[in-house]
Amino acid sequence: MAGLNIDDIDMQILAELQDDGRMTNVDLAKKVGLTAPPCLRRVRALEDNGTIRSYHADIDAASLGFTIMVFAMVSLKSQAEADLKAFEDHVAALPEVRECHMLNGEIDFILKVVARDLQSFQQFLTSKLTPAPNVVSVKTSLTIRTSKSAPGVPLRS
Repeated sequence: MAGLNIDDIDMQILAELQDDGRMTNVDLAKKVGLTAPPCLRRVRALEDNGTIRSYHADIDAASLGFTIMVFAMVSLKSQAEADLKAFEDHVAALPEVRECHMLNGEIDFILKVVARDLQSFQQFLTSKLTPAPNVVSVKTSLTIRTSKSAPGVPLRS
């Protein structure tokens, strides 16, 4: 997607929608200095070219009983592409895994995992993650608190 023609108005649209994805097109158009039809065309173009990937609600996990967030650092026996893909496919099917990032260095992947409590996390760890094919080790760090969680990218200077 690098090399897309995104101008200043598109950047304003992206910044506004990143801050408030529920904003109406009319309100968005006013904020970026357009009328509604061209604003909607720009939003649709940003969606079509993949710059805007999705819209979602930011849900408070604890309010739904998910009180545990853990970062799991996973090392694999093999880093062959087929083995990496197999691991990625495995974790993609695990709803507890909210993020999966391949890393450069000693650790192959870092996962953000949520669970209702320590017992359910331990069950997840021992029954779904550690025995996954090609996993050689898993190191975990339980979060104490989150002081910043900003979605997207820094669009406003």
